[in-house]
Amino acid sequence: MQTIGLIGGMSWESSLVYYRDLNLGVQERLGGLSSPKVVLSTVDFAELTDLEEHERWDQIGELLAEAARGVERGGADFLLLCTTTFHKVADAVADAVDIPLLHLGDVVAEACKQGGHSTVGLIGTKVAMEDSFFVDRLAQHGVTVLVPDAKHHDTLNDAIYDELVHGNVVDATRRRVVAITEELWDAGAGAILLGCTELELLIRQADIELPAIPCTTLHVQAAIDQALAD
Repeated sequence: MQTIGLIGGMSWESSLVYYRDLNLGVQERLGGLSSPKVVLSTVDFAELTDLEEHERWDQIGELLAEAARGVERGGADFLLLCTTTFHKVADAVADAVDIPLLHLGDVVAEACKQGGHSTVGLIGTKVAMEDSFFVDRLAQHGVTVLVPDAKHHDTLNDAIYDELVHGNVVDATRRRVVAITEELWDAGAGAILLGCTELELLIRQADIELPAIPCTTLHVQAAIDQALAD
């Protein structure tokens, strides 16, 4: 079994989901007392969000690159960023280590293609929706990504940062987010990317009409595949 390297803390709720689901997934596949080999480094989310607000992405890249080097020194065979938003600096992280980065965008794009979804809607943080780094990564694989109207970006961002990262799941917020996915459906989306780990706490397949693509769940499954590969 290969050792999975995780960079987390963005938020700790996200890290919890990754660690829990990696353990559940390995136990399901191997049975008994099996569990994954994991090296986890978490960062100070307050520090990163402050840098994000001031658009200091160079410093964010340096901080996450240092975390990646620590994970590599800890024995990881490959690396995951437990976040969508901070994949904005994924190239800087990947360049800092000699182990491969399992990029969320590549995993999600492959799932979209396998599901026959050439056009999908993305809900996530403002950075993920307004910056092109994630949309462009999927476009490299032939997947077109639609984002909500700009008037909804603060609603989604506030749901993530003010509620979900604190573990607060609010029914009224769920209804607002479901309405946003329906607009994406009207715009031509054939599926919805839950493009932030915390959104998987809020939105389930039963809540929306379109197929929900849970990005974190797919990332975890891909990590297990790689860790258990012959």
